[in-house]
Amino acid sequence: MQTLCALRSGHLAGISELALSEDLTDFPMEILSLADSLEVLDLSNNRLTSLPDEIKQLTKLRILFASNNPFETLPESLGKCPNLEIVGFKANKIKHVPEASLPQKLRWLILTDNKITRLPQSLGERCLLQKLMLAGNQLAELPSNLSQLTNLELVRISANKLTQCPEQLLGLPKLAWIAFSGNPFSQVQHHTYSVPQVAFSSIDVKNVLGQGASGVISKATWREPQLELIQDIAVKVFKGELTSDGYPEDEMQACLKAGAHPNLVQPVAQVTEDDCTALVMALIPKHFRNLGLPPSFESCTRDTFVEGESLSIAHISKIVEQMESVFAHLHSKQVCHGDLYAHNTLVDDDGNMIFGDFGAASMYHMLNKKQQAQIIQIERRALRCFIEDLLSVCVAEDKSSQQYTELANRMVK
Repeated sequence: MQTLCALRSGHLAGISELALSEDLTDFPMEILSLADSLEVLDLSNNRLTSLPDEIKQLTKLRILFASNNPFETLPESLGKCPNLEIVGFKANKIKHVPEASLPQKLRWLILTDNKITRLPQSLGERCLLQKLMLAGNQLAELPSNLSQLTNLELVRISANKLTQCPEQLLGLPKLAWIAFSGNPFSQVQHHTYSVPQVAFSSIDVKNVLGQGASGVISKATWREPQLELIQDIAVKVFKGELTSDGYPEDEMQACLKAGAHPNLVQPVAQVTEDDCTALVMALIPKHFRNLGLPPSFESCTRDTFVEGESLSIAHISKIVEQMESVFAHLHSKQVCHGDLYAHNTLVDDDGNMIFGDFGAASMYHMLNKKQQAQIIQIERRALRCFIEDLLSVCVAEDKSSQQYTELANRMVK
């Protein structure tokens, strides 16, 4: 763990990454001594409310995180940092985003879970922006000039107060991943759909299988025989809090509306009690594994893979065929997944696929026909990116095959 004491003593001289979490109320000016080397600065989980103008001296700084601080205004000093690309101020108390606060080289902006009611016009002038995370604010509208963000690929605007679908986003040429649930324009009446409601007391939760932004997934069994339900089950208990993608309740409803498909995680039952919201699902067999890894700071919006990972073109083709079937099924239900990625896909050694994680999903049946068509087109771009990412790890000897050529051609259609 890096400490302010170590920084002051000179023991951290020349480092490129610094993380300080010591209940700080003021920016430690000693950080400026790292101006010749510092590229990543994490000041999350402190009590900071401002950053000094001198931060512009950190000329190599590319990434700055300051989540879980009581900032009420995004510091204007950020806009003076010459090489700052990634800015993350999640879960602050930010109400005001000044015009001058956004760096010229901004590529990835995270303002999730704040109190922002208005965004500056300068946001639409940051032409390098690829990723925009705005879920959980109080935005009633977005700047009209966001239509200029021709490099924007991923946007999260769920859980705001938007009264109209932001059409300035829907026509963007590179937008591939969008989440917009939990706004007045996208409000839907929640249904139970086709799965029964059960009491949480009927479920015996066993070991934790995984944990995400919206909840904890555990292996489980029924306390009493449930003769008409699947016996090998897992349960996702939602945290009931805002996530980077939106509200967990919207995630559950979108998953239920998507319904049954052989390549989707299968919902079995739901729990909707005052103190617990949970989704019971069919247990995924142990031999399934994650197809990819989440994007890195460098790849920004594109998946990464385990070093040395490779797939035959036969497996890639089989996986793509299944994902195309899932795509068609979801949009027949008017559900936009919003997170169509390899890292949300599980596969086995035979190329069989299971797709899940509806955290960014949005229902779009309330939109007009043109908007619905644009949503489908946006997610079709995500499907093309998915194919491209898989082809990037295709074994070398298969890259001259007809199957490879056919899939590569499909990406440019």
